[in-house]
Amino acid sequence: MAEDKPEVGLQPEAQVEIKAKPGSEAPVETKPEPHAQVQTEPEPEAPAPTVESNAEAINTKGVALDTVWTLLAAVLVMFMQPGFAMLEAGFTRAKNAVNVLMKNLMDFCFASIFYWIIGFGIMFGAGNLFFGTSGFFLQDTGTTFDSLSWSTVPLECKYFFQLVFCATAATIVSGAMAERTKFIAYIFYSIVISAIIYPVVGHWIWGGGWLAGIGMWDFAGSTVVHSTGGWLALTGAVMLGPRIGKYSADGSSKAIPGHSIPLATLGVFILWFGWFGFNPGSTMGAITDIAHIATTTNLAAAAGAIAAMLTAWWMFKRPDVSMALNGVIAGLVAITCPCAFVSIGSAIWIGIIAGVLVVLSVVFFDKVMHIDDPVGAISAHATCGAWGTFSLGLFAQDKFCPGTTGDGLLFGGGWNLLGAQSLGIISVFAWCMITGFLLFYVIKHLVGLRVTKEEELRGLDIDEHGMEAYSGFQIFTTQ
Repeated sequence: MAEDKPEVGLQPEAQVEIKAKPGSEAPVETKPEPHAQVQTEPEPEAPAPTVESNAEAINTKGVALDTVWTLLAAVLVMFMQPGFAMLEAGFTRAKNAVNVLMKNLMDFCFASIFYWIIGFGIMFGAGNLFFGTSGFFLQDTGTTFDSLSWSTVPLECKYFFQLVFCATAATIVSGAMAERTKFIAYIFYSIVISAIIYPVVGHWIWGGGWLAGIGMWDFAGSTVVHSTGGWLALTGAVMLGPRIGKYSADGSSKAIPGHSIPLATLGVFILWFGWFGFNPGSTMGAITDIAHIATTTNLAAAAGAIAAMLTAWWMFKRPDVSMALNGVIAGLVAITCPCAFVSIGSAIWIGIIAGVLVVLSVVFFDKVMHIDDPVGAISAHATCGAWGTFSLGLFAQDKFCPGTTGDGLLFGGGWNLLGAQSLGIISVFAWCMITGFLLFYVIKHLVGLRVTKEEELRGLDIDEHGMEAYSGFQIFTTQ
């Protein structure tokens, strides 16, 4: 028989003692009471704002606002590139339209790279009175760019804003050299202008160089940007010679009409629009002065267009639209230097004189000097840029930016400012003439400057780029 096993069980009131192993404590199971609240220490109260903390917060917001404004202005100036493209394409023949567009695209691309590599450092880097020697690739930023320390926006913002100005100077040159320049030659001179020639001028005036030291002022670039581009355009046009068929055997000039006045007009309106980033944006800060600058800019452009139209009407017995369009550019270029320092009335006079000058200058270079400039770039940018820089010495009023230019000659300021402006104009002219002729001479013997006669007659679109601007709608001629 199987042995009966005893029945093991716990009595209801029996207690079992569980002993922990030596060296350890018995686990104690605890359960929170229902609705128990976990008490935590109260967080410390935030310190009360002080005058210093409020000022710091306001300053931070101010820098952010200045950065947004400067970048917006830079984008407006960048949008001037299609304006130049449309203006130049409209004033030239259809068989060269693709070439014009390609050049305007590429000059911004190459300027972006080479201005970053070397140009920005030469222009604003620490160095001597003639060029910067540091800050290449935007490096060594601690004390390298003291000449830009007046603006609190980030360095990359300053670079981008100055880049679009550099690209503007480079693209001006292509207008006077249109319809007969090799594309490879254009690439070479765009790189050199963006990397060296333009930045040196910028250092003299905006980078704490020797012209700034003698008291020359150029608020947004009548000389730094426009005269530099215009004088280099002059050297290029001289080195190239005129287009085939421009001048007859007796030296008389023949008009070579552009293929699209509507395109040219669109280009001018785009440029006018972009100029509200060019001039007001040069404050690199969202300040109330931008309203005055925008007003003087607009009125000078309008006055320039009216004056050019009336001058052409008087000289040619009809209101020439191409002259009126160049009058807009002339007024804008001229007011670029003095826009922050002159009254509204003075701005109108500056625009009127620029409008007259651009017509006379176009006739002078075409009829007298026999220099072929298809779009009038030399007259609009070089001549009127020089006039705008000179005009500051006449019309400046210190009340608009106290402690800067002082008063001009017409407002009792004496000859000092006018003398400094004149020396600046002459110096930049000499620099551009010397470097321009040297540059184009080297390019001519290195890769060639001008296309062949056959290529010029067929058009640069087909021979340089292998395509037409208006495929299926284009008639090619040998003129």
